[in-house]
Amino acid sequence: MSDLSPSPGPSGRAFGQSTGSVPVAAPSATASEVWSSLRSSVRFDSAADVAVVDGDRLVGLVRIEDLFCAADDVPMSALMDSDPPTVSPEVFEEAAAWKAVAHGQGAIAVVDEDGRLVGLIPPWRMLSVLLREHDEDMARLSGYLQQGDVARSAMTESVARRFWHRLPWLLVGLVGAMAAAAIVGGFEQRLTAEVALAFFIPGIVYMADAVGTQTEAVIVRGLSVDVGVRGVAARELSSGIVIGAAMAGAAYPMALLWGSDRVALTVAASIWAACAVATVVAMGLPWLLRSTGQDPAFGSGPLATVIQDLLSILIYFGFATIFI
Repeated sequence: MSDLSPSPGPSGRAFGQSTGSVPVAAPSATASEVWSSLRSSVRFDSAADVAVVDGDRLVGLVRIEDLFCAADDVPMSALMDSDPPTVSPEVFEEAAAWKAVAHGQGAIAVVDEDGRLVGLIPPWRMLSVLLREHDEDMARLSGYLQQGDVARSAMTESVARRFWHRLPWLLVGLVGAMAAAAIVGGFEQRLTAEVALAFFIPGIVYMADAVGTQTEAVIVRGLSVDVGVRGVAARELSSGIVIGAAMAGAAYPMALLWGSDRVALTVAASIWAACAVATVVAMGLPWLLRSTGQDPAFGSGPLATVIQDLLSILIYFGFATIFI
């Protein structure tokens, strides 16, 4: 009966979570011999499982519960699980923890490529890994892509810090609103000639924002669980085009109630194009912010909104120039 030399602390990999300070026995050792050794040994980091080794190669694991019930003369080879789940030292710690859970194991063995025992990950360490991963996943699904402690900090930070974190993005939105006003002012003569055009500006802007917000939600969720933009780009763009076409079809007869057929055509074409463009903007911004180390939860909404609004207005008046 012996133990391995202890391993270093957590490193994000299975090796960092493993410990060598665990009970180790030969296959031929009896239950009574193991109990005697356990009582006389130094304190272990974990004694939930006994590692059964042949030389330095792992051949099985014996749960402490099975050892409790065993007769004195029963050898470890008869008590052990001869095919326990194992992981390599370089496996991510959360993958190792989930593998142990999936196999109903209290601990999981870390072995090298030659089957030599490196150590065991004890139950309390696996629980710590799973809880930490749970916190991080919940924070990410809330729109935060940083670690869980950063997400919690954002929820509890002072009013002053909230102000400085959010104000820059909102100032960008304010500048965009002024730019939108300038664009509309530049088409004053066309609006004067066809007053009905002014009626539909809020609707065009709203539809683009609504479609963009839906796409943003999908992309931010995907990034939070490491699904890249490339994996959904084609389907999201296709969805934006199809949704835009459906909205355009529904808007055309409604627009005829307040304007001419040319105005209705302008409105329908603008909704279709604005929805498609909004999808592209909503996909690109979260990816760009994440790539530059920014948090999409704060930046995507305000920045995407102002860009989509400006582009929607330009698209609308562009089609008005063509059709009217």
